[in-house]
Amino acid sequence: MQQLNFPNFVFRFKNSENKVAIFDEIRKKFMILTPEEWVRQNVVRFLLEEKKYPKSLINVEKALKINGLTKRYDVVVFNNDGSILVLIECKAPEIKISQTTFDQIARYNLTLKAEYLMVTNGLKHYFCKMDFENEKYQFLENFPEFQTKF
Repeated sequence: MQQLNFPNFVFRFKNSENKVAIFDEIRKKFMILTPEEWVRQNVVRFLLEEKKYPKSLINVEKALKINGLTKRYDVVVFNNDGSILVLIECKAPEIKISQTTFDQIARYNLTLKAEYLMVTNGLKHYFCKMDFENEKYQFLENFPEFQTKF
């Protein structure tokens, strides 16, 4: 797989039906290794190993309803009270992050109400803090570290 703009993490791989699969620590199963899954797994390791988020607060690829349509988010990090702290949208490395990508995560966040957003294709990462009062987001230099006071 392509080198991404993350530290070099150690992953478990296996061959499954003539395809390479990568072990997902959160879902506790092997997933077929697509370019987007490679980015998603690097994001999960980034959260766990670099930012020290507890595994119990991270959720990967779950369905949600938006305007009657079923959509799937990539990664969510919860607060201890069950509210959503971070919503993360992952794209394959060859997908350019555009306004459309931000529109997609903003639509999801109308329902989820995450405090922070992250958009990444593994090469470029964008971090935002939501300002719900003024209906906009502010770009951040870095992703927030885990803090137990959440």
